[in-house]
Amino acid sequence: MKIAFVGKGGSGKTTLSSLFIRHLAAAGAPVVAVDADINQHLGPALGLDEQEAARLPAMGGQLRLIKDYLRGSNPRITSADTMIKTTPPGEGSRLLRVRDPNPVYDACARPVELDGGAVRLMVTGPFTDSDLGVACYHSKTGAVELCLNHLADGPGEYVVVDMTAGSDSFASGMFTRFDITFLVAEPTRKGVSVYRQYKEYARDFGVALKVVGNKVQNQDDVDFLRSEVGDDLLVTVGHSDWVRAMEKGRPPRFELLEDGNRRALRLLHTATDATYELRDWERYTRQMVHFHLRNAQSWGNERTGADLAAQIDPGFVLGEGVTAPA
Repeated sequence: MKIAFVGKGGSGKTTLSSLFIRHLAAAGAPVVAVDADINQHLGPALGLDEQEAARLPAMGGQLRLIKDYLRGSNPRITSADTMIKTTPPGEGSRLLRVRDPNPVYDACARPVELDGGAVRLMVTGPFTDSDLGVACYHSKTGAVELCLNHLADGPGEYVVVDMTAGSDSFASGMFTRFDITFLVAEPTRKGVSVYRQYKEYARDFGVALKVVGNKVQNQDDVDFLRSEVGDDLLVTVGHSDWVRAMEKGRPPRFELLEDGNRRALRLLHTATDATYELRDWERYTRQMVHFHLRNAQSWGNERTGADLAAQIDPGFVLGEGVTAPA
């Protein structure tokens, strides 16, 4: 199951995504956690110190390896140089599985020990001074999108992505790559502005969107969120002494998280699992192709010097049962 956490900067999406990752790990589920936010705070939120977080390998720095591995023996992709972030898989492409080892995980993922289990953590890498004037952060998050495009995941296994703040994921089709998107919103007008953007963009693509109200202090805050987002409001959370201790670098055992917040995480878990019955791999593949053609026409063909529409395998549908070359 693929889960995105989105929201404006400062909404608490990284904190909530880290709590959900801890919850899944404590339940014994296999988890791949991905930090796709420009600020790269997920590692510390999962308990890494600054030095450990700084040593995490950047997916953006392994883009060539990722492309070479994923294209496999696909005859429609002549070289890694012609792959862009939206390139879809086809016959001969290699696929990623949540549980199985692969060279992408070897190069980009590192285990993080949490209460009750460990998760694989992958990070895009920070936006550095060397990027200024010559690159944009979308070139780094492109590594995440390629991996999601080639991911054949099943029930009971989870990929949790802490997305970049705001609505940047609409620059490509990345927002359609998830089974469910949790939008973290504070009970303010600014807090719900990103929700309106997401709702408008997602409406035509069948994106499952639920709002998690954060920093809620009273019933008036709940009523405000309900009036702004309606039935999309899944749950609200407020102050947490456990989270405050975690932010100081001294998290208690996860089992000591407040009962109300534990209930909220269980609701997120239930909502995620419920989307499995709604999966439509054919629609998922069509959307992948749709955004690939849009990106190819707008900049990809010119950038690569190739007709990227030729990469589309018309008979291929991604799914859990698809076999791929070793």
